[in-house]
Amino acid sequence: MTADQVLVGIGLIVVLAVGSQLLASRLRVPALLVLLPVGFTAGVLTDDVDPQRLLGAAFSPLVSLAVAVILYDAGLGLDLRRLKGHTRRVVVRLLWLGTLLTVVSVALFAVPVLDMSTQAAVMLSAILVVSGPTVVGPLLNFVRPTERLQRVLIWEGSLIDPVGGILGALVFHGVLAGGRPGFGSQVAGFAASTAVGVAGGAVGAGVLWLLLSRVRLSEELATSVQFAAVIGVAAGCDALRDDTGLISAVVMGMAMANLPGLDLPARRPFFDTLVSLIIGLLFISISATVTPASLRHVVLPSLALVALLVLVTRPLVAHLATLRTDVPRRERWFIGWMAPRGIVAAATASTFSAELVDSHIAGAEHILPATFVVIVATVMLYGLTAFPVARRLGVLRPARSRPLLVGGAPWAVDLACALRSSGLDVLMWAGAGRERARIEQAGLKLAPGELLASATGAGAELEGITGVLLLTDEDDFNALASMTLRESVEGPVHRLGPPATSHGVVAPYTGGESLFGAGLTGPELTRRYEAGARVVARPSGGPVPAGHELLFVVRPDGRLVPVTEALTPVADAGDTVVLLSPPAGVTAV
Repeated sequence: MTADQVLVGIGLIVVLAVGSQLLASRLRVPALLVLLPVGFTAGVLTDDVDPQRLLGAAFSPLVSLAVAVILYDAGLGLDLRRLKGHTRRVVVRLLWLGTLLTVVSVALFAVPVLDMSTQAAVMLSAILVVSGPTVVGPLLNFVRPTERLQRVLIWEGSLIDPVGGILGALVFHGVLAGGRPGFGSQVAGFAASTAVGVAGGAVGAGVLWLLLSRVRLSEELATSVQFAAVIGVAAGCDALRDDTGLISAVVMGMAMANLPGLDLPARRPFFDTLVSLIIGLLFISISATVTPASLRHVVLPSLALVALLVLVTRPLVAHLATLRTDVPRRERWFIGWMAPRGIVAAATASTFSAELVDSHIAGAEHILPATFVVIVATVMLYGLTAFPVARRLGVLRPARSRPLLVGGAPWAVDLACALRSSGLDVLMWAGAGRERARIEQAGLKLAPGELLASATGAGAELEGITGVLLLTDEDDFNALASMTLRESVEGPVHRLGPPATSHGVVAPYTGGESLFGAGLTGPELTRRYEAGARVVARPSGGPVPAGHELLFVVRPDGRLVPVTEALTPVADAGDTVVLLSPPAGVTAV
């Protein structure tokens, strides 16, 4: 290819990848629903996006390194200390039962139906074990199931990616070793590949731990160091033993997430952007390599395989995993209806199938197109049916707002009580012991002490919270927390506005809408409350009484609408208004 053709091809892949993700975000659908057909169509219409022509022999190694970065990022979210109780039991069962039953069912099905050898069928089954948070997360954000379901499925998706990556790499080496004579040499080769990957990951994690814990690095440089370490270690391991870099990347990520005394940056915008871009590029590139000819004899058998996975294997896994737990029957059925395949399945299929074809493994040429069909079919099926299924099962999260109030001042506790009396499920958090005691004395739900810290951790979410109200006496804390929590909370994050004469370090210079009308700041609220003002909730009926300040409107369906500097909601019949009454002794005019 000429230099101009390479430039056009690479530019087109990048534009299609980002454009597809942009379109998916506007349509509020998983990006895979757009990326896969766009890449496939581009591959059919033009040769310019064919990565094997653009990159030649470099394509497969680059895919392997890209998957290593994705798996390392997934491993960073695997802080096993956060997985507790019945959720831990269900997730662990989903992992090992899902892996076992998927491998067995797919392998037994693929040999006769997809006309594969046993080695190729086992490789396909190992590839299709994975699901992944990059697919499950957007689906759950759209469906909004109950908190327990959200936790279980997000944890399963986060853990199954590295598990599937390791399993795929080990099966790949086992299949290649199986083609050589001598059982002892096969076992030795299998063990050597595992040892190289684990040792490389351990060494990389040790180097990163020393650098990040002993050397003062900026957030940008710390992220760059991690990226360089993952690429360097994965490339080195792959050079020693083919495709052991995936194992090393997972080991590094999990080690960094669980090593003591290590404070990784809570937000990794560079890594997040990089992983998102890699996912888009990989899907466009990989789907462009799937030709109509390769699909001609695979589509119908692959759709039959999808039916097996969706209707038999996954429901069986879900019911066995939740057996003798407190998970209700309706939630068990929804867990059994949520197992889409994603980027790691596509990337590992692309990486491993080409080498298996070169090694003359019978049926290996069907691995990539079959995986492509399974990904497209499962994402479309679950994407289109997850919400109606959740609604039919009655496992949707209530539409009512569930605000988190941060702060324990007397007026803030009074506000929480008023919101609770309006029918809202209110959660509070405070750092000071006396404030936490005040919250508990009022009979309000108190969030765990580590809630705000865990909310900013890798892969963590404030599950079930529809919005945050930052009401502490520290304006700078409110401003900083609002900037951080916007990345973790589904709904809006509001804070008290700083006084006009504030000399804070951050608060006066931070954007975003502040709560309540002009002048109703934290000190002013405290002053009025000490003078006798109270927060009251009452049915809407005409204009706001004289001397009262409107703070919130609670709609009949439980939605909470705050008063901000830019917007004062209009209360209609049937609404509940939350008001700040005038101080004692003040006569309304």
